[in-house]
Amino acid sequence: MQNNSLKKSVTFIEAMAIVVGMIIGSGIFLKPGIVLHNAGSPYMSILAWVVGGLITLASALSIAELASAIPKSGGLYAYLADLYGDKIGFLLGWVQTIISYPASVAAQAIAFVTYSQFFLPMNGWQQKALAVSVLAFILIMNILSTKCGGVIQTLATIGKLVPIVGIIAFGLLSNAAPGFSSIQATTSGAGFGVAILGTLWAYDGWIGVTNMAGELKNPSKTLPKVISIGVIFVIFVYVAFNIAIFKVLPMKTIAASATPGADAAKALFGNGGGAFITAGIMISTFGALNGYLMTAARVPHAMGVKGELPFSKVLGKIQPRFQTPTNALIFQSLLAVIYIFTGTFNTLTDLLVFVLWIFFTMGVFGVFILRKKTPPGKGKYKVPLYPVTPILGIVGGLYILVSTVIGAPVRSLIGIGITLIGLPVFYYMTNKKA
Repeated sequence: MQNNSLKKSVTFIEAMAIVVGMIIGSGIFLKPGIVLHNAGSPYMSILAWVVGGLITLASALSIAELASAIPKSGGLYAYLADLYGDKIGFLLGWVQTIISYPASVAAQAIAFVTYSQFFLPMNGWQQKALAVSVLAFILIMNILSTKCGGVIQTLATIGKLVPIVGIIAFGLLSNAAPGFSSIQATTSGAGFGVAILGTLWAYDGWIGVTNMAGELKNPSKTLPKVISIGVIFVIFVYVAFNIAIFKVLPMKTIAASATPGADAAKALFGNGGGAFITAGIMISTFGALNGYLMTAARVPHAMGVKGELPFSKVLGKIQPRFQTPTNALIFQSLLAVIYIFTGTFNTLTDLLVFVLWIFFTMGVFGVFILRKKTPPGKGKYKVPLYPVTPILGIVGGLYILVSTVIGAPVRSLIGIGITLIGLPVFYYMTNKKA
């Protein structure tokens, strides 16, 4: 009989690297200017990063209780199926498998190539060819061994932290503080609420580690630890990075810049600072690409094991020699290649932001359902400050949903439409199993 269970080979350090590596992408280098522009002052900008981090932490601590009680591969897809029924779980798994994850993989591959042009100028086709080549390398490494993917993730996470720590260390030690010299200055931004929204996107990605639950040793204890420690670590990094930038650059320069991280590096390290920060962003996107592909494949694999997708036997199969979800990895990569060549990845991810946050908010609310169904036993992880913590996470999720509907109502409706296309597939596969 074919064994479809994944090998428990992901270590605590590798899981932590997935959390940190998937949150810290290129956003930390690019978002400070946008957040400052909307917040209006350096102090309000830093407060926005703190508040955004606390909302993320509240959600993370809440989801961690689900991860502890339902330590299954597939992450949120598996939790929603247990708490709300197979149909709701399937709809999330459907949009993650067909669009969300492969489009995110494609976006990371293109981002890597875009920044690599700093060192090697390329035309459009050369960029796409390099993006596919980098993706193919990551795919092969993850097929050969989950351990290979874990090592890449760990090294890339360490690598991406080097330029960030460099800017923080030298920036905080800098005597000049031009950004803080105009405390009362304000900008024509959209306000503090929009600033928080900008930080929430930069904190996204941590939930990917829950997809790997079936490959963690003692996931009930490991997942809550890596999620909470990882998110807290990133909050400190983001806040310190912004303080360092404000000590190095004038406020107007930061607010007007599309690349404040690179500008701060140039101010600190001279002309070589641009190359330094660009290399850091490349390592950062490379690590995020690896993290997204590694965690993405676990959703179609879990759905395949349950027989919820066409060709489930193929997608749910484990490669006997390497003990990896090879077919699911290849399937996600092929979809990503299609999105790379059609250039639709940004459009698709934008369309699904609203839908994914519906499911995400349902996940945080799921703590209340879980407590009612099966109260946590002695020694089990419990979300701290219950029920305040999950309520804060829900408020943050609702804020994003309302903001998205107001800002892009048509896009939100299209996202719901794409999601509901999965219903005929669900009913077809359910009848087929019956």
